[in-house]
Amino acid sequence: MITLEEFKKKQLDKCRLIGLDLGSKRIGVSICDEKQLIATPFKTIKRSTSLEFIDELKNIIEENNIKGIVIGNPLNMDGSSGSSAQSVKDTSVNIERSINLPICLWDERLSTVGAFNLSSQLDVNVSKREKKIDENAAAFILQGAIDFLNN
Repeated sequence: MITLEEFKKKQLDKCRLIGLDLGSKRIGVSICDEKQLIATPFKTIKRSTSLEFIDELKNIIEENNIKGIVIGNPLNMDGSSGSSAQSVKDTSVNIERSINLPICLWDERLSTVGAFNLSSQLDVNVSKREKKIDENAAAFILQGAIDFLNN
């Protein structure tokens, strides 16, 4: 795992990134455009075996010409790491062993809340909001990271 500053140095101009919101039951996936301006919700993957998830992730990366991975880091509100953050770190290490791309963690505090609030402002009904919450949270995470990279 590298810092976002190191991640920025490794990034090529005009390349797409993938954002992941690693939940215990579902994984939200988002992808940004080549100019790294806008993160778009892509899909939600049901959590299954680690091997199946890595295979699906590899396919998404290959099909969309992804050059870097941003993973939401669920820190506690005081900035400390809890059990969720440790689980994300463990999964991130697993991804890093299987996929040869720069990977960084991005503070995802309030990303699910932010994604839910944003979709409510867009007047999306509650059942649709809940169905897409993971990929919207992934987009919220990736957008925060690319905004940071661009400034």
